Amino acid sequence: MPAPQVDFYVLEGSDPRQRLHFACRLVEKAWLKRHRVRVQFDAGGELEAFDQLLWTFSDRSFVPHRRASTPDDTLPPALPTVVIAEGAEADAADGDVLVNLSSTAPSDINAWARIAEVVDSDAGRRTQGRERFRAYRERGLAPATHEMGSEP
Repeated sequence: MPAPQVDFYVLEGSDPRQRLHFACRLVEKAWLKRHRVRVQFDAGGELEAFDQLLWTFSDRSFVPHRRASTPDDTLPPALPTVVIAEGAEADAADGDVLVNLSSTAPSDINAWARIAEVVDSDAGRRTQGRERFRAYRERGLAPATHEMGSEP
């Protein structure tokens, strides 16, 4: 498998809800392009808030999703899935696109076609983002950085 495309989306603000809202839009865009998406969180992190927001972030959209521990038998097979997970190592069996909202880079980066990192200006998350950026570079990848300005 070729090396993944890694994109860092850098937001101006530090409001965690803005970061999650932006991630919802990324997930929706990938899902509409028929990608299978996994969204990875740290244990005890923002999974609950993201789960709720994914249902309500836009009046005009619907992104079917499930938690990693939930069977996928409720969705028609033709629909690509969105899996949200926390704590466990990101599992590439859940998709070809990883939206990484955890504090660490996945250990098996080459299992993904694309990896999206969303970083805001919160000091702790910015530091962790820089560490992940370095980790990708040390593995021979060239992450792209996208300054998102004051995206809502």
